[in-house]
Amino acid sequence: MPSSKEKKRNTKPFTTIAIAFFALLAFLHLLRLFLGWEVTVNGIIVPMWVSVVGFLIVAGLAVALWREAHK
Repeated sequence: MPSSKEKKRNTKPFTTIAIAFFALLAFLHLLRLFLGWEVTVNGIIVPMWVSVVGFLIVAGLAVALWREAHK
């Protein structure tokens, strides 16, 4: 049975990059929520609840990928 160090070595680079990317996006959504950043797309202000949904989705994806990579 492989040790935890061997499992980490077997993690594919794309998986690590995807986890970091999703975690960064989740962090940016949190920053928007706490700092009150306004986002405007094509002249329309994006409501804050979009960042709540976005945070839940990308944080969930980051956690799911991390758990899958460390089984």
